[in-house]
Amino acid sequence: MARQLTRERLEPVPSPADEGLTRRAVLGATIGNMLEFYDFGTYSFFAIQIGQAFFPATDQFASLMLSLGTFGAGFVTRPIGSIVLGSYSDRVGRRPAMTASFAMMSVAVLLLAITPSYETIGFAAPLLAIFARLLQGFALGGEVGPTTAYLMEAAPAKARGLAVSFQPASQQVAATAGALVGEILSLTMTSEALNAYGWRIALLLGAVTLPFGLWLRSVLPETFLRPEAPVLVTRPVRRSPAARRIMSLGFVILASCTITTYVTGYMTTYALNTLHVSAPLAFGATLISNMAGIAAALLGGLLADRAGRRRVMIWPQAAALPVFLWIAESRSAFALLGGLGTLTLIGTVPYSAFYVSMAESLPRNIRGGAFGTTYAFAIGIFGGTAQLVVTWLIYLTGSALAPAWYMLFASAAGLFAMVMMPETAPLNFERNHRRTSVTARSPP
Repeated sequence: MARQLTRERLEPVPSPADEGLTRRAVLGATIGNMLEFYDFGTYSFFAIQIGQAFFPATDQFASLMLSLGTFGAGFVTRPIGSIVLGSYSDRVGRRPAMTASFAMMSVAVLLLAITPSYETIGFAAPLLAIFARLLQGFALGGEVGPTTAYLMEAAPAKARGLAVSFQPASQQVAATAGALVGEILSLTMTSEALNAYGWRIALLLGAVTLPFGLWLRSVLPETFLRPEAPVLVTRPVRRSPAARRIMSLGFVILASCTITTYVTGYMTTYALNTLHVSAPLAFGATLISNMAGIAAALLGGLLADRAGRRRVMIWPQAAALPVFLWIAESRSAFALLGGLGTLTLIGTVPYSAFYVSMAESLPRNIRGGAFGTTYAFAIGIFGGTAQLVVTWLIYLTGSALAPAWYMLFASAAGLFAMVMMPETAPLNFERNHRRTSVTARSPP
């Protein structure tokens, strides 16, 4: 088998000529990923309504906290899913793991959508909701690692960044679809109907596409053991970090990106509950933010292929506080829409470059499991608690700027870890940072 020559190991890489496989890989992997994250994200958008259905309480804050706590329960099983399905993808193949995660997600989505309210079946309602979230978390935990590895292995070396960027971009597409559905429902339904069953309609709309997604995953070609062509990839002069160091840095970066992503995703609830804006404006702000995220994710991948991974990762991310100040003080539609778009742009462009950088830095035989496990633990610890922490901080301090301080702290830690990541792009970089040619050659 042809292999990639590096300073420390020989590693298989995809054939640059197999463009058909790349297109099928992007389509199948990202559509499945998008469908899964749509349903996972819909819960976040309708946290208030779901809380009222499954966790009725005399105090609105207590009901919301119970609902967000159940949302966080889905993160508890993410590390388990990442270990089980990630290692399965490294032993058996990427496609079987991706298909299994999608099948489990289908069951969880349908269960959550059809579970009766607390008023109908009592205590069984929150138990079924929690079980559905745990199953969703397990499925998503095993989704990201195999999918990212699949996209990287199927893409030409010169286009890996763009191919892998469809992973975070598809998540933004899913979030955009969820926000669009929420916007339409909030405009066409009364508040009573939206609270009673509007969120169920949103979930079932995603469930309609589940059979197609399951079929699409099942017919994808496998990339795990396919023959590949040699491509010379240069790295910095110093020895590349070990896999443990890459996973440690990746954990910090993913934690930072997770806090930014989920705090931004919390903006619908934040706008309704803290800024007290109208429901259409709240969902519209999230829609604009997510559309900016799609463009930013693809731009980050494209720039990572052209300029290298580290340059695109190391962006100034300290603009969160003034943006939040602008949003909180003005409370206008323009500030809410423009501010969230800016926050999404800041947090998404470096994310795409990091995805491909970490995937390239990990050995192939542990790539799916190591990436997925690092991702799941970072998401599980910081993503599952982000909305709870933000809600609690706002309640405790009475300040609408509490999310900004939390994001600033996370961004500073993530930026430090990004600086420590190695350059893995298949480019030659001179000291003056000019790009020179890359010549493919066979290993000695």
